[in-house]
Amino acid sequence: MENQNVYEKPVTLKNILKFAVPTIAMTVFMSFYTMVDGLFVSNLIGTDALSAINLTAPIIQLVTAISTMLATGGSAVIMKKMGEHKTDEAREDFTFLILVNVVVGIVMCAVGYLMMDSIFAGMNLSAGVEGYCVAYLTRYLVFTVPILLMNNFTLYMIASEKASLSLICSVAGGVLNMVLDFVFISVFDMGIGGAAIATGLGYSVTAVVGLFVFGQKKSLLHFKKPVFRIRVLANAATNGCSEMATALVTGIITMMFNWTMLHYVGEDGVAAVTIIMYVLMFASSLYTGYSYGVAPMLSFYYGEKNYGKLKKLVAVSLKVIAVISVITVIASFVLTRPLVSVFARPDNPVYDLAVTGNKICTVALFFIGFNIFASGMFTALSNGVVSAILAFSRSFVFMLVTMIVLPLLLGVNGIWLATPAAELMALSLSAFMCLRYRKRYNY
Repeated sequence: MENQNVYEKPVTLKNILKFAVPTIAMTVFMSFYTMVDGLFVSNLIGTDALSAINLTAPIIQLVTAISTMLATGGSAVIMKKMGEHKTDEAREDFTFLILVNVVVGIVMCAVGYLMMDSIFAGMNLSAGVEGYCVAYLTRYLVFTVPILLMNNFTLYMIASEKASLSLICSVAGGVLNMVLDFVFISVFDMGIGGAAIATGLGYSVTAVVGLFVFGQKKSLLHFKKPVFRIRVLANAATNGCSEMATALVTGIITMMFNWTMLHYVGEDGVAAVTIIMYVLMFASSLYTGYSYGVAPMLSFYYGEKNYGKLKKLVAVSLKVIAVISVITVIASFVLTRPLVSVFARPDNPVYDLAVTGNKICTVALFFIGFNIFASGMFTALSNGVVSAILAFSRSFVFMLVTMIVLPLLLGVNGIWLATPAAELMALSLSAFMCLRYRKRYNY
């Protein structure tokens, strides 16, 4: 079989990292250039514009949620079929799911524009911040289809033994985004709309390369005449529903953070939340990248019924995540002030808010990695229901409880404590589910 060279290697830390490191580097770099995007906006336009990017984030997450579901769920379904030696069928399903994403992208783009006038109503934003929000989202939605294709091709490149190419695409897209941020904002004075266009063009790199790569028959996965199989679409949706739920509820929770901060502190609080989200996103990208990197291996070994390799892969992964957790917590504590000062000067009221908030939120990094891996593992094992329960509880139920209760008791510090408290509650649930299903999947 075409992919035996990578999937038949012994499960060792060295071989796992060879497979996962390019994906980790890719997700870290993607989060890095998202931070750089915010850096350009905050320094060249102002913290009000930075607040606007965070205020539009829930809408962007809603737009990409379905694509995330089909990408992660579809990858699990397709790689399971590869492990079962149903190669041609897997390629037909791959092409079919990509076409579904294109249709979804067109529909979501149209809905976004139709709802544009009412999206920011009721937030009591200043005219300036609301103007930034509309300008950013209007330009961003133009790139809906390329962004959805990027989400899909990123995972399918990893599954097709092209993680290094996915990394190269991410780096190229990130560099293009950074360069265009400066050119559009500083040189051509296009404001926050220029930042949205730069982001969209940066994301489009992977979409364009993916169309070329998967159009070639020498690729492990490549385009083939699609076959409409409603069961495949249903399985992809079921397996990936946890990731969709995460994207959806992340948007909802982001809105809650914004509304709560607007109530307690005002628009400066929203800017502070944005900075802390950048830091948490950068650290979490390590865990996300690792989980994405090993997911095809988990799916393949499960489809192949190679439980020895599956068990060892899970055991090694938990140790890797534990090490990453300790490193990220220490780094975040030590680098809090330098990181925040990149976005806001010490004389800006946003600075002190963000420094305090980051020190408290950093505790969550002890737990986030295990929760991300647990949810991703069940998706890879084609148990979308458990994955969805973990993701929904972590991202919505626990966050909703802590976001309502803790600010009432502790004020602004309660807002910052909500994330660590929710992640700790989610860790307990993740441990319970992993132990409960251990015998079924033999990991």
